[in-house]
Amino acid sequence: MKLPRDLSGEELVTHLLKCWGYRRVHQVGSHIILETEQPSHHRIVVPAHTPLRIGTLNGILSAIAAHKRESKEEILKDL
Repeated sequence: MKLPRDLSGEELVTHLLKCWGYRRVHQVGSHIILETEQPSHHRIVVPAHTPLRIGTLNGILSAIAAHKRESKEEILKDL
């Protein structure tokens, strides 16, 4: 799977809020803090950068995929 090279942090946050049950807790500088209670408590930080670096995006997707027990491809499917 090839990760998108032009994805911004705000676009990723919007997708996670709409499709994956996360909610925005607050923002500190350029870092947006999201959390979910499904299937258990999970908190993640997404930088509001344009575009997100590939390693940063991969790390965020890996953490979400492990928590939700889904593949990274499934998380990016509707993006």
